[in-house]
Amino acid sequence: MKINLSPQVRPDALEVLKSGDKLTINGEQFDFAPLAEGAVLPAAAVDCEFIICDVRRQGGELHLTLLLPIAWDAPESCAFPQPILNPADGRVPLPTDEVPNA
Repeated sequence: MKINLSPQVRPDALEVLKSGDKLTINGEQFDFAPLAEGAVLPAAAVDCEFIICDVRRQGGELHLTLLLPIAWDAPESCAFPQPILNPADGRVPLPTDEVPNA
């Protein structure tokens, strides 16, 4: 799984849990297991304000982009985050986890 992050200054929070091809985003579960190789699921078809680009399966991996809420004074690691590659099942570590009061 490859999760790209698109930072946006906003006051809300983001929590992502992973279990296989399922993501739980702020308590709501999304199951991407049925997405076949080469298939694309338009972001508009996913009822989640944090999934901001199409979800696709390429090379056997899911690729998606999540909106990352950040503070106006967020450090560079939050403002210009690296993609999250092959996160383990459980809570997905986000750059904002390292910033107090983010």
